[in-house]
Amino acid sequence: MDYIYFLGNASLTLRVIEYLQQMYDSSCCSMTVIHQINGWIIKIKFRQPLTPQQHGDFKAFMNELGIPYELEIRLQMVFWSLETGQSPIDVMSRYQVAIVSHGSPDSNDIEAFRQQFTRGLGYCPETLA
Repeated sequence: MDYIYFLGNASLTLRVIEYLQQMYDSSCCSMTVIHQINGWIIKIKFRQPLTPQQHGDFKAFMNELGIPYELEIRLQMVFWSLETGQSPIDVMSRYQVAIVSHGSPDSNDIEAFRQQFTRGLGYCPETLA
């Protein structure tokens, strides 16, 4: 099952990664993280269905941090392209999106993006806090 959420800033995205690493085997899911000017869109895909209890707990946790997100057609195409094995760099170029991470949940990708983006701007926008 796929879970797609909008989160307001990088700290919330990092909390999701931390939660996934604590609660689940890191090989049990994949995560795609896209940065937009107003926040972060994350898609979490579990390889095996969650139990009803796990599903409820996970949705409750995610609803505390963000809001469920309905993808517009362009982002549907981004996620579909990634799922069919296309290179994240090709997908970023074609659809003009910032794919920060794709694959196993990894906080290092988020931190590196945040540092590079902030260094280039000279300040830290609210979405990168």
